[in-house]
Amino acid sequence: MQSTRPVKLADPRLDLTFAALADPTRRAILARLASGEASVMELAEPFTISQPAISKHLKVLERAGLIAWGKDAQRRPRRLTAKPLASASEWLEAYRHCWERSVVRLDAVPEELQAEPAGREPKGRTREKRKRK
Repeated sequence: MQSTRPVKLADPRLDLTFAALADPTRRAILARLASGEASVMELAEPFTISQPAISKHLKVLERAGLIAWGKDAQRRPRRLTAKPLASASEWLEAYRHCWERSVVRLDAVPEELQAEPAGREPKGRTREKRKRK
């Protein structure tokens, strides 16, 4: 189903969200926080990078609004904030019809290839074009 809401082309918050999600370490941190809040030390455990590097990743995630921190006695646990993820999902959803059309066209290719007579090149390809590759 296509979204009826207009898509904002220039949204700085969305830019920050996608930039933060571009890094696999930050995505792993978000995946961990999806199961509940955690301290910086707990978030750093699975990684072989330094504490300052983890802190930089956390700052990027905080700037994007993807995580927030609270105060629990002596520790300051981080927690996932879902609103920016929902905005990113909504933006992507507006383009779903584009990739679904591409998949439908791609699904038709094997059927077209099977329908071609033996020895005949598929549409748009000649033996000469294949030799050049």
